[in-house]
Amino acid sequence: MNELKLLLFYGNSIFPECILILGLFLLLIIDLISDQKKKTWFYLIPLTSLVLSIAILLFRWREEPIISFLGNFQTNNFNKIFQFLILLCSTICIPLSVEYIQCTGMAITEFLLFILTAALGGMFLCGANDLATIFVALECFSLCSYLLSGYTKRDVRSNEATMKYLLMGGASSSIMVYGFSWLYGLSGGEIALQEIVNGLINTQMYNSPGIWIALISITVGIGFKLSLVPFHQWTPDVYEGSPTPVVAFLSVSSKVAASALATRLFDIIFYFSSNEWHLLLEILAILSMILGNFIALTQTSMKRMLAYSSISQIGYILIGMINGNSNNGYASMITYILFYIFMNLGTFACILLFGLRTGTDNIRDYAGLYTKDPFLALSLALCLLSLGGIPPLAGFFGKLYLFWCGWQAGSYLLVSIGLFMSVISIYYYLKIIKLLITERNIEITPHVQNYSLSSSIPKNVIELSMIVCLIASVILGIVMNPIIAIAQETFF
Repeated sequence: MNELKLLLFYGNSIFPECILILGLFLLLIIDLISDQKKKTWFYLIPLTSLVLSIAILLFRWREEPIISFLGNFQTNNFNKIFQFLILLCSTICIPLSVEYIQCTGMAITEFLLFILTAALGGMFLCGANDLATIFVALECFSLCSYLLSGYTKRDVRSNEATMKYLLMGGASSSIMVYGFSWLYGLSGGEIALQEIVNGLINTQMYNSPGIWIALISITVGIGFKLSLVPFHQWTPDVYEGSPTPVVAFLSVSSKVAASALATRLFDIIFYFSSNEWHLLLEILAILSMILGNFIALTQTSMKRMLAYSSISQIGYILIGMINGNSNNGYASMITYILFYIFMNLGTFACILLFGLRTGTDNIRDYAGLYTKDPFLALSLALCLLSLGGIPPLAGFFGKLYLFWCGWQAGSYLLVSIGLFMSVISIYYYLKIIKLLITERNIEITPHVQNYSLSSSIPKNVIELSMIVCLIASVILGIVMNPIIAIAQETFF
């Protein structure tokens, strides 16, 4: 009887994750027994699993924190809100993927399996409470990301992107594990996060040089996942070479998962060295904001431009992480990440639809799109303006709250650089919008001239996802007070 109660307790603590595991099994079994050649309806299985998991998380929002599996997994509001963000990314990305896979002739079942497994790894990563579970969950997410980036096996660019991603990802994971080994040794053989802190106090090693080695090693590993400068070299190549739905998924989900991991590791284990890791992250944030925005100015590929844009965006997000314990820093970070998910996925939905109809992602090939598809051009323009922080769109209010919290906490240099770089980013976003609305025939590209709304490319599901992201990118900032109130309830 006690074993049954224990099993129910453990199962209840990971109930949303169990729903995803059930979805994985159903997808595998139905794929094995199904004789149908067209399996596009298979996306309903992971989509249903993700929606159910979101509903369960929302239903359990006010529950007391739970520590289960002998302290290896923790459930609290802070973890739940990041798990919700990962599920939201996956739920929006699946409709973007199905029609792309149908048009390109790729296998759909394996693709959905990788997406669902990556989401599962991200959810476990958000709640992992010891170093071993963190590493296993992180590699579960990472391996699926490598496989997804190389899903178009016949594309040379995709193969190159996967190779770079795999080699650099493996190296960064190795460096992170090296940092974990230092923590394990310095704490006297502990792997649970809070026990590591207690062990460092007992062994009087919390100010030793070994802590610096562990901090730098872990920062390198997390910096790779977050695409921080100078660990960003894989990002533009993976963005350009991977299938567009995969890029959309990785551009948001990897940042959510890595932000959750970084926040918990730095704030729990390295609170002895808060000044040191604050300084380290400040340097990385400044480099990311400056380099990301200035290199984005020179790009000719839409996906590479968004790659460098994402590097600068994570620099803004770090402002909230650095000032997390003062003036609602974490709330500003979570709020901006939510807005960023909709802004970024809305932009990728637009370029995905344009790419399917024209076969290009070159920025110059968008010239004159407004003359053929005003709705798509307007949607892309609004999402880009929101990314740039133009009022009254969501990106403006998100950045305003983020910078205000940073300024209140005394990060004057970070906020000043962030404001200046935001102005720089508006330039290359407006440059694209200017191309979209050109009306002179001599400037309209052949890709737009041959563009047809009545093409055989299916668009309903992609346009639905695009509209959802567009609406959120426009109106969320106006009604952000409830979002901030929810984000402020998060705690460790």
